[in-house]
Amino acid sequence: MNIKFFFYLCLITLGVQAQTTPKNWTLQACISHAIQNNISVKGAELDKELTDINQRGALGSFLPTVGANAGHSWNVGLNQNITTGLLENQTTQFSSFSLNSNVVIYNGLQNQNRYRRSQMAKIAADYQLTKIQEDVALNVANSYLQILFNKENVKIQQQQLLANELQLKRSEELVKGGRIPEGDLLNLKATIAQNKQQFIVAENSLYISKLSLAQLLLLDNPTTFDIASVDYDVANSSILLQTPSAIFEKAKQERIEIKIAQTNIDLAQKDISIAKGAVKPTLSGYYSFNTRISYADVPKFENNTLVAITSPPPFTDQFRDNKGHSFGLSLNIPIFNGFTTRNNIDRSKVAFERAKLNAKQAEINLERTIHTAYSDTQAALKSYEASEETLKARQEALRYAKERYEAGMSNSFDLNQAQTLLNQAQADSIKTKYDYLFRLKILELYFGIKLF
Repeated sequence: MNIKFFFYLCLITLGVQAQTTPKNWTLQACISHAIQNNISVKGAELDKELTDINQRGALGSFLPTVGANAGHSWNVGLNQNITTGLLENQTTQFSSFSLNSNVVIYNGLQNQNRYRRSQMAKIAADYQLTKIQEDVALNVANSYLQILFNKENVKIQQQQLLANELQLKRSEELVKGGRIPEGDLLNLKATIAQNKQQFIVAENSLYISKLSLAQLLLLDNPTTFDIASVDYDVANSSILLQTPSAIFEKAKQERIEIKIAQTNIDLAQKDISIAKGAVKPTLSGYYSFNTRISYADVPKFENNTLVAITSPPPFTDQFRDNKGHSFGLSLNIPIFNGFTTRNNIDRSKVAFERAKLNAKQAEINLERTIHTAYSDTQAALKSYEASEETLKARQEALRYAKERYEAGMSNSFDLNQAQTLLNQAQADSIKTKYDYLFRLKILELYFGIKLF
């Protein structure tokens, strides 16, 4: 899993301070809406329903099969008249009924193993659904974070523009007083024009990022979409007091990737048991009931002489008198089927070994990711602390540059340079702050602290 995506989920636990309106969405609201409406999530939910159906099918294999048949036939053509003994064109009718049942008594425990496998597959589907929901949440959080960054960028550009406009008014007074040359005023006007252009670009980027998230949420009216304003501070966390090894051991019990890999091993192992069951004999029990009804007249003979023609017996009497039952056991012993059974066993064993390798690789990837995240979090914290010190120094440098400029001891280039460096320091401070918070939440996630 791409580690950057975890960064974006931390905002859920940072706390929303402002009350939100229907147009101002929190990150949690965005994620909930996306999970309920996302097509991939709905597809995973359908897959989960299929596992329920498969489980019912596996349970049904323990039950006997029952089938009923009924038929009615007409025999039209040349037949012997039982009265005259002559061949005549006649129509005779017959009905037949049967009921058959079959039950598997033993088939190498395949039914039991298939049922246990269906239970495991249901668990695997639950894990996969959770994984897809998490991926959707990460994508939503990615877009949500982009909006927050763009909002901060708009604020910085707006603040810079306002500061330069105020400085322009102050410079106009200084020019009138002859304390600075008019060329500095022209340079400042050019700088303000550039600031306006950057402000317009920042606002457009903010609008596009809002539109992208609204479309990701499948909203009907994306143009009115906006997110809630959030306030959060860098919080101290005891997670950095843990060692990477301790976090990894906890993550092996919590992370969904490890659970999916382990479940795949269990499924592969159960497939081997099912394949081996096909080598063993199959014992089945069967039962059959049948009866028949004729609608033809019945001749009556005495001393081989036809004495009377009577109507056919009643339907219920024939149904009762003509019934028959059969039941028994059937044993099927597999001897040779072109190596099909053996090949299925071998394929299941290969799949089992591959599942174990995938699980081992998942643990290796998780351990490497945790060590990297731990190191990156420590570096991000140090980078944030350094950026805060830089920001304070740049603020003092700008204040000093303004004093020198107003005193006529420096030109507009030096002032603009100090302002630019301060803006860069502000941007770096915001960036490192987000970076540290997001990486911190990653470690908390691996340690089992839920994000939502």
